[in-house]
Amino acid sequence: IKLKECNACKSVRYCSDACQKNHKSQHKEACKIRAAELRDELLFKQPESTYLGDCPICCLPMPLDVQKSATYQCCSKVVCISCYYISGRSLQHRCPFCREPTPSTKKECEKQNMKRVEANDPVALCEEGVKQYVKADYSSAFEYFTRAAEL
Repeated sequence: IKLKECNACKSVRYCSDACQKNHKSQHKEACKIRAAELRDELLFKQPESTYLGDCPICCLPMPLDVQKSATYQCCSKVVCISCYYISGRSLQHRCPFCREPTPSTKKECEKQNMKRVEANDPVALCEEGVKQYVKADYSSAFEYFTRAAEL
């Protein structure tokens, strides 16, 4: 016999519709409570991933706060800040993806980012768009964002 599950609370099974109707008065109150718990659980459940995806090193969801993630300028890979610091120490300041040395100065960092922009890398284009936006050069920012979106 295949048992039928209560549609609301999913915690009670019945052998037939008649059995379900007979038990309804005893089950009604507990069913309401459990159904509310299930609804709240579904409503307040943390997403398994963010729209940013997962960190390619630790496979945890990327934080929504951009201050808690970092981009490797050599290959434009975005990782969570924890993995960025750990890989910097363990790999003697080399990128864990392409093994290039990470830039030590801001000028080197900008130079690598511009190389990625010239290569039409969407992540680098977005970063450059943000920089231009912060400088209040909105037309350049719009061009960078548009180029990134087209890729």
